[in-house]
Amino acid sequence: MGKSKDGQALDDSQIENGSDEVSYEEKLKFVSVIAQPMASKKLAGRVYKLVKKASKHKKFLLCGVKVVQQKLRRGERGIVIFAGDVSPIEIMCHLPAVCEEKELPYIYIPSRLDLGSAMGSLSTICMLILEHADYKDSYDKVLEDIKKVPKVL
Repeated sequence: MGKSKDGQALDDSQIENGSDEVSYEEKLKFVSVIAQPMASKKLAGRVYKLVKKASKHKKFLLCGVKVVQQKLRRGERGIVIFAGDVSPIEIMCHLPAVCEEKELPYIYIPSRLDLGSAMGSLSTICMLILEHADYKDSYDKVLEDIKKVPKVL
């Protein structure tokens, strides 16, 4: 139960109606031009669930441009997730080319805030998810779906 500005208690229906949930289509409006391949709504949901499971294993979810770039250079294998609404895009525009060169699967997600909240952080612009036995089924399903998404040349 919350309170309104005039001090009266609000019921649950008033609290739920006040949330400003942005739809998937509205999030796509803020995505950068180079953010391809973009995850579908269904695939994005699966990615968020995988990130949530992987966040319990800190060594298997690597976040941030510097850390991801370092691990890719050292030969780590996994799924790379990029946020599509990064500005300026020059921060990470070289990483998809690195993924292509090393034949790593990668996908863009519309919102960095959603990506961050899935792992329990404020926001993040890229992450590398390594395979682990606890979430192997989710990992394999997301990997299979990413490989089905057509790549843009």
